[in-house]
Amino acid sequence: MPQIQPAQKIGKIYQNPIPTSQKLEGSVLKLLWQTFTSKNERTPVQPLGPFHTDASIYNTPPASGLRITWMGHSSLLIEIDGKRILTDPVWGPRASFASFAGPKRFFPAPLALAHLPVLDAIILSHDHYDHLDYPTIKQLASGNVPIVCSLGVGPIIEKWGVSKSRITEMDWGNTTPIDNLTLTATPARHFSGRGLHNRNQTLWSSWVIKGSSHNIFFGADSGWFPGFKDIGDAYGPFDLTMLEIGAYGDGWPNIHMGPDHATNAHLALRGTVMMPIHWGTFNLALHPWREPVERFLKFAEQKKITGFLPRPGLPTEVVGSHNSEWWV
Repeated sequence: MPQIQPAQKIGKIYQNPIPTSQKLEGSVLKLLWQTFTSKNERTPVQPLGPFHTDASIYNTPPASGLRITWMGHSSLLIEIDGKRILTDPVWGPRASFASFAGPKRFFPAPLALAHLPVLDAIILSHDHYDHLDYPTIKQLASGNVPIVCSLGVGPIIEKWGVSKSRITEMDWGNTTPIDNLTLTATPARHFSGRGLHNRNQTLWSSWVIKGSSHNIFFGADSGWFPGFKDIGDAYGPFDLTMLEIGAYGDGWPNIHMGPDHATNAHLALRGTVMMPIHWGTFNLALHPWREPVERFLKFAEQKKITGFLPRPGLPTEVVGSHNSEWWV
């Protein structure tokens, strides 16, 4: 079985699993011109939803043992083998350092944080604003739910009021138990930073969530790299992979996958069912907002991949192919 290597650092800077340029490819002026002149429907013209989660559903465990509620983007309430895991919770109105500017949610979170069912753990994959949200963490800071995060993210949320005793920081290859579950941090090809002067000083990770009956993969943010096969060989096969399909662009081909590479990653991971995430919630790229899912469906058909696309906010069991077509 392949050994997953820990993350490497040069000085204070974490390194990607393979060499990765993070410089914008192409002209900055061209990108700005495209940003301001593009006629793509990057933000929905018509309001989406409304989406609402009936929290009483959580009073009845899923018969299959695996149920997902997609709250948008990479925020997932995962019910797996009797436990509940919340990933990258972003309930704030914007993925931004400011409350008055930056990418705005296409629809409000379907369930208020105060109405979430009892959680067993929270996973924080990395420190970007669309994955680590200050107002959300501030609301969760008073609880006692364990928080599992990538190296370096812990001190950030400590400053926001989360007790250090709740935090477990993870390097690639590290595993921590949550009762009958194990959570393992695995490599991703991405970057980190919440400002101009702290690029890559905290780690970014993908995650294996293994229960007594199910084994699933939360990809968070990553560009394509051959290490997906190593993860699949070491920890797969996976009943479900949750992989990013949005926010791709020609100017940053190495740090986001897009639907083609994401479906390839699913195959390399030895996944059974694939759920596209990281789309349909924020305007983070130049592509039309529906394009990621439309392209995903084409690639999934070509590659014979079983897709799982639940309606936002609707708790949905993972029992095979599911396409809610909520975006149509």
